[in-house]
Amino acid sequence: MSPSDINIATVRRIATLARIEVTDAELPQWAEQLSGIMGWIEQLKEVNTDGVAPMSGGTDLKLVLRPDQVTDGGLQDQVLANATEPQDGYFTVPKVVE
Repeated sequence: MSPSDINIATVRRIATLARIEVTDAELPQWAEQLSGIMGWIEQLKEVNTDGVAPMSGGTDLKLVLRPDQVTDGGLQDQVLANATEPQDGYFTVPKVVE
């Protein structure tokens, strides 16, 4: 899609698909703004990215992982004290599927 392809009908279709309410008076302004955005995208396509490694973020930080350990167990009685009808150490809930 080139910047010249953004017309009133295209903006109206985009607004409908995005479920955005746009008045008829706003359509020309939206068409102009979307054409500008498409122009910037066309400019970015011209940038030479040969030899540039893809990246998933702006830094090389690694997520620090911790051991998976239970640290607050043994509270079953306290947790179930809030249950209306506990059964065999579990919450009971109404059946929702027949």
